[in-house]
Amino acid sequence: MHRPPHPIAPLAIRCHTATTALGRGRDAQAEALAAGRGGLRRNDFPTTAPGEPPLDCWIGRVEGLESAPLPAALAHWECRNNRLAWLALQQDGVDAAVAAAIRRHGAERVALVVGTSTASIGASEEAYARLQPDADGALHFPDDLARPQIHTPHSLGGFLQEATGARGPCLTVATACSSSAKVFAQAARLIQTGVVDAALVGGVDTLCGSVLFGFNALQLVSVEPCRPFDARRDGLSLGEAGGFALLERDDDDTALRLCGYGESSDAHHMSAPHPEGLGARLAMGDALARAGIDASELDYLNLHGTATPANDSVEAATVAALFPATLHASSTKGWTGHTLGAAGIVESVFALIALERGLLPGTLNSTMPDPACGPQIRFDASQRPIRYAMNNSFGFGGNNASLVFARR
Repeated sequence: MHRPPHPIAPLAIRCHTATTALGRGRDAQAEALAAGRGGLRRNDFPTTAPGEPPLDCWIGRVEGLESAPLPAALAHWECRNNRLAWLALQQDGVDAAVAAAIRRHGAERVALVVGTSTASIGASEEAYARLQPDADGALHFPDDLARPQIHTPHSLGGFLQEATGARGPCLTVATACSSSAKVFAQAARLIQTGVVDAALVGGVDTLCGSVLFGFNALQLVSVEPCRPFDARRDGLSLGEAGGFALLERDDDDTALRLCGYGESSDAHHMSAPHPEGLGARLAMGDALARAGIDASELDYLNLHGTATPANDSVEAATVAALFPATLHASSTKGWTGHTLGAAGIVESVFALIALERGLLPGTLNSTMPDPACGPQIRFDASQRPIRYAMNNSFGFGGNNASLVFARR
């Protein structure tokens, strides 16, 4: 029998940011959410396969990455994923907040815990597409991509360690679409056990051929902008994004807090959720228990809501079984696309925006409610002050994570 965990001491969120197809920084995210202005566009992402046309779908592409190289001192980390990480790090005072934390605690007491599902695989794709022969005919990477540090799952963490100067534990979480939600739980344990005093958490994933054609091979990609929880939904739209948050022990100076987290593993199927949503319900229940609140006290839930038929129906049924009809729950993937390993941090920032501004988003592109979904699923936005918000992030293999945030 599963025993719910005890409440935990909340952690202060010193700063938070996201950069998506909606723009750079959380003001851009909030303005687009309030205006109902989505960031999806017809797929124009170039493929590395010669003569291969772009996949017929819609994507959430971040503007300006092609013209934003890394600073010269960091050029050995050059790739699209690290460009986006650097761009996101410059928003909303995150870089200054990390520097201040290092001054307060020492570089060795500030951890980096980051999530990604594909890391710099786009650079590896390009390197293989441009293989060059040497004098003996053996093939090798072109000189500009012969940099081993970018061809590993830890490229993001290694880059951020050098870019920020943080020297505490540096962890990469790669649990598919729950990656940058689970980083909050990892960081909370590091801080609460005294291993570190602060942690920069976040996630970055960028578009590449492996993502676009891989998900299409699973028959999960829609040719139209995604419609989460709509009765006509037929698949997801993919996107790219980066975001960060700085966590420290709570005090009276910070309005926003991480109050609870829940993690579970379905161990059911490689890419399909448990049909009864057992793992998802366990993650949500544990997050509420650690936050010390009842399900009826939650005001807003940012759903995983990918717009695939199976995932949405299972999540909706689980939410209906756990929460009252008064809960406002929505998916924001119609704005950004499914940003994979960055979804956890992006949608946590959206939950924090709801707490800061009282902006409870609806579900963009969705207009025909699915009768199988409960009254918690909202297509229209709402504006009201709230105290508690949750984010769900569920990944392949049944890797589930739920987070509870609060406003003081």
